[in-house]
Amino acid sequence: MRPTSKHRAFTTVFLVELWERFGFYGMAALLVLFMIDKLGFDDSRANLTWGAFSALAFSAPAIGGWIGDRVLGARRTMVAGAVVLCCGYLMLALARQELPYLFAALSVIVVGNGLFKANAASLIRRIYAGDEARIDSAFTTYYLAINLGAAASMLVTPWIKDQWGWNAAFAVCCAGMAMGILNFLLMHRTLGHIGTPADQEPVHWRRVAGIAAGAVVLSLFTALVLEHTLLATFTIWAAGASILSIFVYMTLTAAPAERAGLLAALVLTVQVFLFFIFYQQQYTSITLFALRNVDPRFTVFGHTLFTWSAAQFQALSGIWIIVLGPFLVLFYNGLAGRGHDAPVAVKFTLGFAAVAASFFLLVVSGQFAVDGRVSSWFVVWSYALYALGDLLISGLGLAMISRYVPVRMSGFMMGAYFVAAGVAQYLGSAVANLAQMPPAGMQATLSLPLYMRLFSGLGWAAVGAMALAVLLLPLLKRLSLAHEHGAASGEAATAAG
Repeated sequence: MRPTSKHRAFTTVFLVELWERFGFYGMAALLVLFMIDKLGFDDSRANLTWGAFSALAFSAPAIGGWIGDRVLGARRTMVAGAVVLCCGYLMLALARQELPYLFAALSVIVVGNGLFKANAASLIRRIYAGDEARIDSAFTTYYLAINLGAAASMLVTPWIKDQWGWNAAFAVCCAGMAMGILNFLLMHRTLGHIGTPADQEPVHWRRVAGIAAGAVVLSLFTALVLEHTLLATFTIWAAGASILSIFVYMTLTAAPAERAGLLAALVLTVQVFLFFIFYQQQYTSITLFALRNVDPRFTVFGHTLFTWSAAQFQALSGIWIIVLGPFLVLFYNGLAGRGHDAPVAVKFTLGFAAVAASFFLLVVSGQFAVDGRVSSWFVVWSYALYALGDLLISGLGLAMISRYVPVRMSGFMMGAYFVAAGVAQYLGSAVANLAQMPPAGMQATLSLPLYMRLFSGLGWAAVGAMALAVLLLPLLKRLSLAHEHGAASGEAATAAG
C-alpha cells in the first residue's frame, strides 16, 4: 500500500477512535461520582461496580475480535459496535437515576465496546502490515487519538454536569459517538481495501441475526453480573482463565516459527496486566482523593487561575499524553529511520519507573497539605509522570501484539489483550478500596493518611513491577531474536515457493 493510502486509512480509523473515546471517557469521568452522589453507593460498592463494568467492557473485545476476524469482518463489526455504543450512551442520557436503568445502559455499552475496540486496533495492524519499523509510531499516534478524545470529554462532561445535570452530560457522550459514526460514513472509502477476509464477503444475514441474538443475551447477562458482586468476581476471573487457556492452546498448536513471538507477547501482556492495576486508580482512588483531599483551585503566587471539579482532574492523563506523545512518535520515527529501535521490553521497564515516581510524588504532596488538602499542582505533575508510563506501556501494548502475533490471529489476540486489561482493572478497583471512606465521610485531615498509605504501597508495587521487567529482559531478548529468525525463515520459504 502506498504511504498516502496508508495515511488516509489511518486518519479514518484515528478519527472514529477519537470520537468513540470521547463518549466512553466522558462517561467514565462521571460514573463513580454519579453512583456515590445519585444512587447512594459507598466507596467500596462504587469502586467495585466500576471495576466490574470496566473489566467486562475490556473483556468483551475478545468476542468482538473473533467476530471481526471470522464472521462479519473488522470494518463492519467496528461500525456495528459504534452504533450500539451510541444507543448505550443515549440510554444513560434518557434513563431515570435508578439502579436498573443504570445497569441496563452499562450492559449495552459493554456489548458495543466489545464489537468496536479490538476491530479498530486490528484495522491499524492491517494498514501497517509488512511495515514493522512504523508500528510503534503508528500505535503511539493512535493512542493519541484515544487520549485527545478522553481529555476533551473529561473536561467538558463534568462542567456540563455542573451546569445542566447528569442527563445532559451523558447526552454529550452520545453526541460524540454519533460524530464518530458520521465521520466513518464520510470517509469509509479510504478503508475499502483494508480489513479481514470476512469484509470481502457478502453479508450473511443469518450470521448477523445470530450475533444480534448473542448481543442481547450478553447484555442481559452483563446487567445481572453488575448487580451481584460475587457473580461479577467469578465471571471476570473465569473470562481471564478461559482466554489464557485458549492462548496456551493457540501457542501449542501454532507453527514452530510463531511460538517464540507468541510467548514474548504472553510475557509482555502479563506486564501490561500489572500496569492496568495502577491505571484503574485514576477513576477510583485518585478521583476520590481529588474529591476529598485536593485543593480544587489552581493558584500562582496566591492568585487563583481557575477551579476544577474532582472529575476534571482525570483529564490530566489525556492532556499530558497529548503533550508527550508527539515527542515519543518523533523519537520512534528517528530510531526507525536510522535502522534502530529500543526493544518494547525496555520501554515497559522505563514505564514502570515513571508510574512509581508518579505515586511517590502524591505521597510527597501530603507533606505540604494545608488542612488536609494538597495543592492541585502536585496532581498535575504526578499525572505527567503517570502519562509517560502510560505511553511507554499501554500505548505500546497493542503495538506489541502487532509485532509478535501472526496477522491471522490479530483480532482475537487484540481481544485477549483487552481481557487481561479488564481483569487487572477489576483487581485495581479492589486495591482502591484499601483507602475506602466510612459511609458518613471523613474530615480531610483524617482521610489524608489513608490515601498516603495507599499511594505509597502502589509506588512500591510499581517498583516491584519494574524489577520484574528488568529480570525478564534477557528472556524477552532471546524470544524476540527467535521470533525475528522465524519470521525471516518464513519469508524466505514463501519467496522460494
